[in-house]
Amino acid sequence: MLERLTKAALTAAMLAGSAIAASAQEYTLRATANSNENDEDYDGLVVFKNYVENASNGQIAVELFIGTQLCSGGAECLQGVADGTIDIFVTTSGGAAGIFPYVQVLDLPYLMANDRVAEHVLSGDFTRKMRDMALADSGDTIRIMTIGNTGGWRNFANTQKRVTKPEDLAGMKIRTVVADLPQELVKTLGASPTPISWPELFTSLQTGVVEGSKNGITDIMNMKFPDAGLQYVTLDGHAYMGAIWVMNNQAFLGLPEDLRRVVVDGFAALQQATFASPKRKSIAAYEEFVEGGGDLYVPSPEEKEAFRAAAEPVYEWFKQNVGGGEEIFTALTDAVNEAEAELDAAYDADLN
Repeated sequence: MLERLTKAALTAAMLAGSAIAASAQEYTLRATANSNENDEDYDGLVVFKNYVENASNGQIAVELFIGTQLCSGGAECLQGVADGTIDIFVTTSGGAAGIFPYVQVLDLPYLMANDRVAEHVLSGDFTRKMRDMALADSGDTIRIMTIGNTGGWRNFANTQKRVTKPEDLAGMKIRTVVADLPQELVKTLGASPTPISWPELFTSLQTGVVEGSKNGITDIMNMKFPDAGLQYVTLDGHAYMGAIWVMNNQAFLGLPEDLRRVVVDGFAALQQATFASPKRKSIAAYEEFVEGGGDLYVPSPEEKEAFRAAAEPVYEWFKQNVGGGEEIFTALTDAVNEAEAELDAAYDADLN
């Protein structure tokens, strides 16, 4: 009898708690990512949801839609954000380039040297500059909240041979997304850009439609590309794989100021989670790649400088051919210079 009463009391308490939470909930944010639960984007959203729901004391509920439940690609999802049918979405620069071409600045090669520089840059005024540009171009509907990471760094990988210098890429068919900048980079390095959709890449590598790609190691291993013949990876780290997190501007501005602060802090926590997740996941991915017979090559500083010098014409092409290109290029390079100066000062303080 006592046990039954205890269970009944517990059930009543749980229901009461649910009722309180439901009555306290005033706002719902629908967040989506076209990925899966093994992805850094998902890690970030879980952290965001947990932080925002707790810090708002239940006033904000965050609903997660992983995959293509709400929309199937960058353009469609961004339109959903603009329309307000989706509150939060994460896109790559390639996915957003059709609407905001200048976001491709994140794909410019060899501008950010390492994680510390990239994380410093993306946590500061550079992201706010890109936010202002996107708001202006979307009629104040799409607000960039933060820029995180999705997969570490892009490296050249191929099925043919070890690549130690730009000339080794000559004539090689390299998979790119449809966006202009990645194609221009591949052409500048003497290879042949071949736009292929992500789901078709495994078969394209297997059949020789393409001979290489520009990917992070976690994507390479998650998609089992070594089974399709991708056996050579050169760690040139030519581009940081930025993830652009956007929110419907009216959904954000419609929150009281204290809850807007909670959402901003939630995106800061999300950003930190996506900065950290690829670092951990890449350890096992690199080990698996090498254990499976993969050839992992680390260029020397001199070799990396040769890649950078060969790719330099892409900077001028970007400034001249991309709307807003010169403005955002200046913003990025200024932010990189500032980050490097601050890190140099930190080294001086920490090494002595």
